[in-house]
Amino acid sequence: MKAISFLKGTALTLSVLSGFSSQAQQTQFPKEGVWRGVFTINEQKVPFNFEVKGNKAEDATFTLINGTRQDHFHVKQTASDSLFIKMNTYDAALVAKVHPDGHLTGEYRSLVPSFRGNSLPFTAEYGKSYRFVEPGKDIAPAANLSGKWEIKLISKEPVANQVALLEQKGNKLTGVIMTVVGDSRELEGTVQGNEFVLSGFTGPNPVLIKGKINEDKTLSAEIDRGLYVTQKLEWTKNKKAELPDPYALTQLKEGRNKLDFTFPDLNGKTVKLSDAKYKGKVVIVEIIGTWCPNCTDQTAFLSPWYKANKHRGVEAIAVGFEQKDDLEYAKYTLGKLKEKYGIEYDILFGGIADKKLASEKFAALNKMMAFPTTIIIGRDGTVKQIHTGYTGEVTGKYYKNYVKKWNKDLDKYIAEEAPASSDVAAR
Repeated sequence: MKAISFLKGTALTLSVLSGFSSQAQQTQFPKEGVWRGVFTINEQKVPFNFEVKGNKAEDATFTLINGTRQDHFHVKQTASDSLFIKMNTYDAALVAKVHPDGHLTGEYRSLVPSFRGNSLPFTAEYGKSYRFVEPGKDIAPAANLSGKWEIKLISKEPVANQVALLEQKGNKLTGVIMTVVGDSRELEGTVQGNEFVLSGFTGPNPVLIKGKINEDKTLSAEIDRGLYVTQKLEWTKNKKAELPDPYALTQLKEGRNKLDFTFPDLNGKTVKLSDAKYKGKVVIVEIIGTWCPNCTDQTAFLSPWYKANKHRGVEAIAVGFEQKDDLEYAKYTLGKLKEKYGIEYDILFGGIADKKLASEKFAALNKMMAFPTTIIIGRDGTVKQIHTGYTGEVTGKYYKNYVKKWNKDLDKYIAEEAPASSDVAAR
């Protein structure tokens, strides 16, 4: 997926401001329980839900709720009436202020050096667990949107294929949009009469989808991602709709069967794929960025898998392309990723987050279509498999099929014997 400046993909952080106090200097904290927040994006209201647990910052957890998905963040008190919530590996935060009546106001703020100043205002109220429609005010839905939908984007620019998986129970609507570069993470919303709406906020960019049910049962919708240009969508129900094969999108250039690269690790030490450490082993290379939600989801899968399998003759390398072409900055952002997911494999810095640059750095590939891209190299040093993008748990059978194929293929590659000499020059 694309590197996003502030609100793309990208690294996002939440700061919430807590409870009210009759004494201005007395430290207060938001009430424990469920809250309803609302962003204002391009004059649109984008609701999100979160839960606060704990009554002081050092012990508290701030949890964003999207359907069945929950993302947890730590809280920092910056003043008696102010909190700062860093969006984990995303270089953004929510900052807010508590008002005398107890509600919160603040903004979602980019912390990326070149994009500081970009922000989205929000407000939040305690004790409201609904997302779009207050209890008792629902309108009977005109249709049930459960199922698989093929999405076409009406745009001047070519856009990737998209497929939506929706589930509707009564008025409540949940789902995910899959693209060739990854998924939207879980979205939550409602169907009211012949209109539907979905929103999502998991730490990176907030997203809003609003649409109508047409007489022919197709859907017309618009999607708004933060500061992005709104895109118009046409949805058609199609249980046979599928995306292109993610194993066939990114390939080696003709005549190539090996990969080679040289990048610094987070301490500035030069690391080469041709180093003795990797010879004769199965090597998993993930090309990622900490600003990319699909990348962090893929890392959340790979890190525990590697811990459980590294004794079998497996190595892994993460090559991060970040939002600033600076090793010290990458040491900070990729270091946060390492800490968050307990990464025990090597992490290298590739440069600025740009697919064209990544294509140049990985010159053996025909092109870099997406962050993340995962490459599996066999014990003989040849590339066995390249997977574009990542589909998370919310995609159901697609995720299960990915995991099943992953384990089957890795078992096969690990079982292969290493060549007597693994110093054949890369072609």
